[in-house]
Amino acid sequence: MQVTQTLAEGLKQEFKVVLPAAELADKLEGQLKEMQAKAQIKGFRPGKAPVSHLRKIYGKSLMSEVLQDAVNDANRKIVDENKLRIAIEPAIDFPGGQEGLEQALEAKGDFAYTVTFETLPTITLGGFDDIAIERLVTPVTDADVHKALEQLAERSREFEPRAEGAAAEKGDKVTIDFTGKLDGVNFEGGSGGDVDLVLGSGTFIPGFEEQLEGVVVGAEKLVKVRFPDDYSAAHLAGREAEFDVTVKAVETPKAIVVDEALAKKYGMETLDELHAAVRGNLESDYARVSRSKLKRALLDALDLRYKFDLPPRLVDQEFGGIWDQLQAERNRGGGPLTEDGKSEDDVRVEYRAIAERRVRLGLLLAEIGQQANVQVEDKDVTEALIARARQFPGQERQVWDYYRNNEQALAQIRAPIYEERVVDHLTGLIKITERSVTREELLADAEEDESETAA
Repeated sequence: MQVTQTLAEGLKQEFKVVLPAAELADKLEGQLKEMQAKAQIKGFRPGKAPVSHLRKIYGKSLMSEVLQDAVNDANRKIVDENKLRIAIEPAIDFPGGQEGLEQALEAKGDFAYTVTFETLPTITLGGFDDIAIERLVTPVTDADVHKALEQLAERSREFEPRAEGAAAEKGDKVTIDFTGKLDGVNFEGGSGGDVDLVLGSGTFIPGFEEQLEGVVVGAEKLVKVRFPDDYSAAHLAGREAEFDVTVKAVETPKAIVVDEALAKKYGMETLDELHAAVRGNLESDYARVSRSKLKRALLDALDLRYKFDLPPRLVDQEFGGIWDQLQAERNRGGGPLTEDGKSEDDVRVEYRAIAERRVRLGLLLAEIGQQANVQVEDKDVTEALIARARQFPGQERQVWDYYRNNEQALAQIRAPIYEERVVDHLTGLIKITERSVTREELLADAEEDESETAA
């Protein structure tokens, strides 16, 4: 094997590798002899098939394996001898093209290729004790608990029939059959029977529920609506539709009552138990949001402090994932990819900056965790995997086996756990002050904060 370094530029290291035909032929010969001892070929006694016959039948496929193993071994040797810290799988180029590959597969010529490695940047950490972050603290008040209990009662609210001939009002529940039409033709998914609809709930498309206010049992109503431009089903977005609606029942809501009966509906023996459970859930929710905001502030501080070169292909990979997700979301919503008058190029620049931030923070947290010997225990990964499997009722075993048999997939389970462990480590090193805030201030932009992560 001949190895020549052809490029050393920033984080990119390129090498030309030549695998001599004689070496490849020797390895192929060894594979064929190993096969000869085990092969059972029609017309020959077990283990007696000539090597030449085996080469004719299996030569190319075996040489393909020999080449793959030789390339992998050569790449590992380059990494070890040059002490490279690899950021992403190497890129391999075969200058000889298909003709060169065919010659190598037939052991008629040397096999030459170029391998490009992108390496991890050198990150000088320093201390963290000069980073100051606020932790937002919000106590759970009796009013918060009362509001949450009323919401529970609202979700389990019961209804009773209105008086005969009484008209439906906003807040009432109507039971309806309906058939939807586009240009006079029924469309798939536009019909339903015995459907309960609370008027004013916003369950149906805009304008539908309002037109049912005032109907009575037995009424037949033609409802005309226009699907929103950003409707999830692209073939319906922005189109005019008509629905033939038959009203089968009209019920009015009973008063909301927070009592022992409500507690029993939610599996509690007493109202005090329900109060305690609701308070505990709110405290957990507030604590989770508070941590998310602290984490985002910490990542912002780290992003400002550390600047270093990034492996280009790692950034490309992260950007590709973000961009594909964005396009999928826009396609489901039927909306445009761009917004606020921005061109697609402008949007790409913005999301590439997000990808660079994620990669930078991911590499930084990995370096911090490595130097601090941060570990993720197997039981933590197992618990997270069980939680993931439970998200797919009836398919738990398939999900479990998929992750357990796929190292890359399992790494996606481990990575966020590791990230949280590193954040825990850092919170013990930085300066944290607590500030009391209102519930509204705490929950502002909570969803955006909780989605913040490194790559």
